[in-house]
Amino acid sequence: MTEKRILVTGATGKVGQTLITGLLADPQFDSFLVRALCHNRRLDPGPRLEVFQGSISNMETVSAALEGVTHVVHLATCKETPQEIMDVAVKGLFWLLETCRVSPTFEQFILVGGDAALGHFVYPHPLPVTEQQKHSAYPGCYALSKVLEETMLEQYYLQYELNGCCLRAPWIMEKDDFKYQLSFGADVFGGPRWRDLVGAAQADEYLRTQTIPVMLDPAGQPVKRNFVHVSDLVSALLLAIDQPRARQQTFNICMDEPVDYAAVARYLAESRGLPSVAVPTPYHSTWLDNTKAKFLLGWRPRVDLKTMIDLAWDYQRLADDPRMVWYPG
Repeated sequence: MTEKRILVTGATGKVGQTLITGLLADPQFDSFLVRALCHNRRLDPGPRLEVFQGSISNMETVSAALEGVTHVVHLATCKETPQEIMDVAVKGLFWLLETCRVSPTFEQFILVGGDAALGHFVYPHPLPVTEQQKHSAYPGCYALSKVLEETMLEQYYLQYELNGCCLRAPWIMEKDDFKYQLSFGADVFGGPRWRDLVGAAQADEYLRTQTIPVMLDPAGQPVKRNFVHVSDLVSALLLAIDQPRARQQTFNICMDEPVDYAAVARYLAESRGLPSVAVPTPYHSTWLDNTKAKFLLGWRPRVDLKTMIDLAWDYQRLADDPRMVWYPG
C-alpha cells in the first residue's frame, strides 16, 4: 500500500486534535502519516505524527509543510481579529491552494467551513438552509472570511479542476462547551453574552441559581440554532477522505435538528432541576439541512440534543485540563 501524508492545519484546536487522534486510531488510515502544522501552540511528535511549526501566511512555510503531502485538511482560522484574519483566511489559503495545484504528490484538499458564511442566526431563514443557499456574511470579519474561503476553493475547482470539498459546520461543541454557552457569567463561551442582555445584577442572580437562558427571537418564539459535536464533524471528515462522491462538493455537517432553546430548558429542568428564563434577542431560528452529507457520504450524526447536554454537564475537568478559550467570540 502506497504511503500517504495528510497535512492538518490548525492542528492544536479542538477539531485538529480530535481528527489527528481519529486518523492515528482508525485502521483504515494505517498507511497515512499525519503532519500537524502548528503556529502559536504545538503538539508532541510521535509514531506516524510529524510536527511542523510555522504560519500558513508565510509562503515558504507552506511550501515546506506541503512537501510530499497527498491530502490537506484545512482547519486553521481566526475569529474577530481584523489584524490577523486576512493573513490566515485569504493569504494562507491561497498559498495552500497554489502549492497544492502544482504539487506532484497532491490528491485532495478538504476545507472546514462554517455556517457564518450563510449568516447563521443573524438573518431570518424561512426555509431549511441547503448547500445551494447564497452566501450572506453578517457584520464582522469572521463571517466574511468564511465566505472568502469557500469562494476561493470553488474558483480553484473551476480554474484548475482541483480535487477538494468543503464541510460546512455550525458551532462546534466539545467537553463542557455547551454548558458554558448557557452561562450568565463572564465565563460564557461565545455569544450571545447573556449578562449583557439582562444586566449584570440580574445575571449574577441567574448565575447563582444556575438558571438557563431561553433565547427568544423578535417575535417572542424560542430560537432554534445549529450545532455539531466535534466527534460528529470528525467522523464526516474521515468519511470524506478519498471519497470520490465528495469531489468538489460542499456539505452541511450538523445535528439532524437544530438545538431548540426551549427544549434545552425543559430537559435540564427534568434531568437536573434547573430553572430557566426567557431572554429576548434580535436573533432568528435556522435549520441547516444535512441530507446531502447523508446521501453522498453515508454520514450520520450520533450526538443529539439530550446527548449534547449530558456530555457537557457530566464532563469533569482534571487539573491539567483547564478551560481555555483561544479566540474571542
